[in-house]
Amino acid sequence: MEKKSGSGSGGGQVVDGSNIMKLVGNEEVFSNFVEHKFEELDRDRDGHLSLNELHPAVANIGLALGLPAQGSSSDSDHIYSEVLNEFTHGKQQKVSKTEFKEVLSDILLGMAAGLKRDPIVILRIDGEDLLEFIDGPTFESEMVATYSEIKSADGTLRDCIIKALEKLTVEQGMPPSSDSWVVSNIVEPALQSCTGHDLDKPVSQETFLTEFKKVAESVAHRLQEQPVIVAHSENDFDGSDIKRLLSNKFELDKTLNAATETIPRDSSGKLSKEYLRVALEAVGPTAGLPPLGAVEQMDKVVQDVFNMVNADDGKLLKEDEFKKLLTEILGSIMLQLEGNLISVHSNSVVHEPLTSSSTLLQPAPEL
Repeated sequence: MEKKSGSGSGGGQVVDGSNIMKLVGNEEVFSNFVEHKFEELDRDRDGHLSLNELHPAVANIGLALGLPAQGSSSDSDHIYSEVLNEFTHGKQQKVSKTEFKEVLSDILLGMAAGLKRDPIVILRIDGEDLLEFIDGPTFESEMVATYSEIKSADGTLRDCIIKALEKLTVEQGMPPSSDSWVVSNIVEPALQSCTGHDLDKPVSQETFLTEFKKVAESVAHRLQEQPVIVAHSENDFDGSDIKRLLSNKFELDKTLNAATETIPRDSSGKLSKEYLRVALEAVGPTAGLPPLGAVEQMDKVVQDVFNMVNADDGKLLKEDEFKKLLTEILGSIMLQLEGNLISVHSNSVVHEPLTSSSTLLQPAPEL
């Protein structure tokens, strides 16, 4: 899987989980970190954390994971509850320092593994790239092509401009225009400042090009005044990581052994094919595959391959047969991706300063 760092004014800060791994991997530093966090949370100084005392830690973990604030979404609230249950095992009312350290370590390592697999690039969108695109040689031809794609018989100038802004990318210097903050603070003020034509009337290509350029320039100037921080990730799933794994017998055997060692066996030591998805999920990080359910296009590829090899018939297999079938599944997924690369990218506006959005990973004060 090829990972791209993206582009943006002044480059981007890559968040790949390495700092989290260093923190958890250094026993002395991590113990000091946990000691500080525990004392910070243990308001009554009884040596344990109550549910109320745990809530700030859970909230900070949510922020570090990029979740919206508690209470704003039933989906995210479910995740917050799951995080709390990790600490309390669903029944405890108090959590010791040792338990707090163990669970926090597991959560942080999980976050680091996710970031290593799918690094995030933090971009500062400040209008410079957008102005460069507007003044560049491809602007008019690209916007003509965009107009041809988005125009409709009853489409207004406003509709066309908004749709065209949505087509612009972070590489061209435009933050996600679907974000409510960007709409309210950047897009709408830019539209209101360019009132040379009635925005609610049908529009010709010539008028669109002229008025869109004015709005885009206004957007760029507003970004210069109010830069937008965007978390950007882009991944190409092309089968290359699977190919590397399959070509290295030692690494493949080690990965297959680790993936199958915890899978239940029947009395004769056989494994059910119903656990192939579990095993594939375990192999995923080494094979450059996203978690099942994370990327719809990849899920379809996996399902097609499973159908092809009858992986869901629930039959029992000897361990070597199970590993052989899992290897065949990996090979089939690789061939599918080599023939039809899947590219996935996402952009999210970071609404709070990066240094203060979560206190979870702020270091303990030096003594």
